[in-house]
Amino acid sequence: MSSTIPTNSTDGVETKTPRAGGGTIIVLPSPRRIHSRLTWLSLVLVAAVVLIALAAGLASSLLADTSFRRDFGWIAAAAIFLSSYAALAVGRIPGLALDRAGIALVGAAMMVACSALPLDEAYRAVDLDTLTLLLGMMIVVAHLRLSGFLSLATAFATSRATSPLALLIVITVLSGVLSAFLVNDTICLVLTPLVIEASRSSRRNPIPYLLAVAMASNIGSTATITGNPQNMMIGSFSQIPYTDFAAVLSPVALVSLALVVVLIALMHRGDMKSDANVAIASTEIKIDLVMGWKAIAGTVVLLALLFAGLPPAKAAIIIGALLLLTRRIESQRVYAEIDWSLLLMFAGLFIIVAGAEHTLLDKDTIARVMAFHFDRIPVLSGLTAVLSNLVSNVPAVLLLKPLVVSLPHQRSAWLTVAMASTLAGNFTVIGSIANLIVVQGAAASEIEVGFWDYFRVGAPLTLLTLALGTAWLSL
Repeated sequence: MSSTIPTNSTDGVETKTPRAGGGTIIVLPSPRRIHSRLTWLSLVLVAAVVLIALAAGLASSLLADTSFRRDFGWIAAAAIFLSSYAALAVGRIPGLALDRAGIALVGAAMMVACSALPLDEAYRAVDLDTLTLLLGMMIVVAHLRLSGFLSLATAFATSRATSPLALLIVITVLSGVLSAFLVNDTICLVLTPLVIEASRSSRRNPIPYLLAVAMASNIGSTATITGNPQNMMIGSFSQIPYTDFAAVLSPVALVSLALVVVLIALMHRGDMKSDANVAIASTEIKIDLVMGWKAIAGTVVLLALLFAGLPPAKAAIIIGALLLLTRRIESQRVYAEIDWSLLLMFAGLFIIVAGAEHTLLDKDTIARVMAFHFDRIPVLSGLTAVLSNLVSNVPAVLLLKPLVVSLPHQRSAWLTVAMASTLAGNFTVIGSIANLIVVQGAAASEIEVGFWDYFRVGAPLTLLTLALGTAWLSL
């Protein structure tokens, strides 16, 4: 029996030479060569999809309406849809410098190019209510953040915690409540550095508190339409009043926040010892009082309008526009806080899904899908949770839209999708953008939140909260 020992790795090939006494030379592909092959494969697939889309568009212009043209168009739309969602799930295309927004834009353009969706219908497919609501909320949150109010509120709340467990409870409640009314991704951006500073100044392990920020922000955002982007989209699609949405899902969010505290405290028992007092050093926070009070007033008025029944998009953009009327801060600083790429990704996804719905779905297809009993809340909840972890929650909601609108009880179906798509984000560290914001913010401070650190709390938390939400909506 012969054996080998490694000697070197050059030009993408790892070689192994024989020991004394004979043997064989083994050549294994190195990570560099595997990456190169993956890059070439992805580029070939992208080129194939683009060529198919352009050829289908040309066939649609030159050929009569025959079964060949329709079948070719179907193949093109299916290829664009599947490749776009696969790329969105991965987050990039190897070999290309495209982010998710770019992927969505290219996919939308190819849907138009292959004639799956005429350009005028593509314009109509973009849900302007969702984009308007998201833009308005981003402007409001930008003013709260730039004024220093969010930082001040966080510092004030954490400074009142006198024990590790009390600090965990304060951070969980703060992240959950703020995320219920403001976009949860922004809350994570604000809270992450402040929580790191608070834990370090008190000489505590920051990991459990960072987990609380991410998980509570996901759960808290379940409660209202303005909590996260997918809920904004669902609010626009379903036309469920803001108050009704909150009345149904707020109890789920409240109980789930308690589960966050319990599970993190159990998994980090050593960090929660009650005899280890917390002493958080005071920090200097710059705050613009005039801008801060104006932003707070705008937020209070916005919430009053939402609970009074004004359409969310209308209320958000009006308040956001009024907040821009100021001499204290340049508009460009507010614009820099807005996630323009997210708005672009939404617009592209609307068109991709509309093109697929227009070309791929018919009554027979929908009837076959309905045979899986997706009108039952547990089934729909499970499907939504799985899809949200495969392709992320926003694409999952758009993917489920044609199915939900065909169900007999759309209101309960949309509430189920909102609940499950949001709570599913806690399953793994890559389950939501909020999680990644916290992890990346921690890494910038040389704190590593590993996959297992997150998963051992996030997985049971997700299963428990999904069971809770499903049972509540099934009553």
